[in-house]
Amino acid sequence: MRFWPWRPKKEVVKVPEAIPQPQPTPVPQVAKIAIVLDDWGYNLRNADFLKDFNYPVTISILPHLPYSTQVASLANKNGKEIILHLPMEPHERKEIHLEKQVVFTHMGEKEIIQTINDALKSVPFADGINNHMGSKATEDERVMAILFRQLKKRRLYFLDSLVTRYSVGEKLVTKIKIRFAQRDVFLDNQADYKYISGQLQSLVRKARKMGFAIGVGHDRQLTLQVIQDMAPQLEKQGIKLVFVSDLAK
Repeated sequence: MRFWPWRPKKEVVKVPEAIPQPQPTPVPQVAKIAIVLDDWGYNLRNADFLKDFNYPVTISILPHLPYSTQVASLANKNGKEIILHLPMEPHERKEIHLEKQVVFTHMGEKEIIQTINDALKSVPFADGINNHMGSKATEDERVMAILFRQLKKRRLYFLDSLVTRYSVGEKLVTKIKIRFAQRDVFLDNQADYKYISGQLQSLVRKARKMGFAIGVGHDRQLTLQVIQDMAPQLEKQGIKLVFVSDLAK
């Protein structure tokens, strides 16, 4: 008979189950919106808005108007962001009234640069530029490259108002690295309170989806009234109002 050596049974050690650790509560992403108000400089009718509106807003001022410099100084004094609303050539130039010293596509480089420099002198404290009209100019890569090089030199950003779907701004910014942003929603194409408030809510929906969005309105009493009325509501909804410079990349 064959005997096998005796071996003690192995003790089975029970490993205690891991105690589940509480998971951190996810921090909800804050949706940001920037509101741009174009066409300041014609008058001071809505100057009180610059003093009374206690949220970030970007004021876009046309150059060479009777109150361009004064509005810029007042906006800067009251903590608003200022950009130059640079007149640029539209396709329909023969049918509409154009501002003074427009950037035209037929201009040479020196003339374009001089036009930009003169406009910036008229609007002090500018952190950036957006286009006034410009459906033809913003489609012209040569013109936009000249503008972008000047912006880069001055460390200014460009906000493309996207008045044409053929704008070369987004394409060109990959070659000439400047801070850049695009308009998402026009706020006041209709002078109607309900319409403008609806456009603001559309802006909010885009911001919730993308993280941020930019809306463009104008220096009009009704537009400013809607924005003043809705700003506290937007804040309660978790929407943060910011300057365009906070979103330009």
